Amino acid sequence: MKRHRFSTRLWHWINALCVVILFMSGLNISNAHRRLYWGDAGFDASEAWTAVMRFPGWSTIPGYYDLAAARAWHILMSWPFMIGLVLFWVAIIFNGHLRRKLMISRDEWNLEAIRDDIGNHLKLKSDNHGSAYNFLQKFSYLVVLAILLPLMIATGLAISPGFEPAAPWLVEMLGGRQSARSIHFIVAWGLFAFFAIHIALVLLTGPLRQIRDMITGGRT
Repeated sequence: MKRHRFSTRLWHWINALCVVILFMSGLNISNAHRRLYWGDAGFDASEAWTAVMRFPGWSTIPGYYDLAAARAWHILMSWPFMIGLVLFWVAIIFNGHLRRKLMISRDEWNLEAIRDDIGNHLKLKSDNHGSAYNFLQKFSYLVVLAILLPLMIATGLAISPGFEPAAPWLVEMLGGRQSARSIHFIVAWGLFAFFAIHIALVLLTGPLRQIRDMITGGRT
């Protein structure tokens, strides 16, 4: 049996590409107005709750300031990102991947076991307790799949020009268009932190095998 199903591998690489381009083009868009606000409106510096740095060209797409081009890249990659997530959720529900590998059992909600998982991760040890993933892995993947990625889509739609008249309830639910923009920025960096830790752990725990398995499927 394959360690990773084809649907998981396909979504993993497409999503990785989308997230990288969305993040880097988003940094270029951020350079257009570096202050963040809460509520429905905001422009003046006195109304901002924070101001972010100007991101250098090497970290943005394109590699120079161009708001129109950055928005074009952002919109282009948002479609495969959004559709891919929906299809991936459908796949993992119907093929049993969600139930078998990601759902956290009642026994796993154990403070001692969670503490051991944290210790093992800090020591770069992997103990999955006979399952595909341990508690921390399941918890982090579920947070990303069920909260962070959908929240990126919802806030992205809420701040899209012209979208508010079509679904004012979404903008209102997020606290206003400027609140949605702030949440979008915060969640983007939360995803960046997750992927940075994910890549670091892959590099420290057999990168060639793990990358090979995510390409070929590997064996359980």
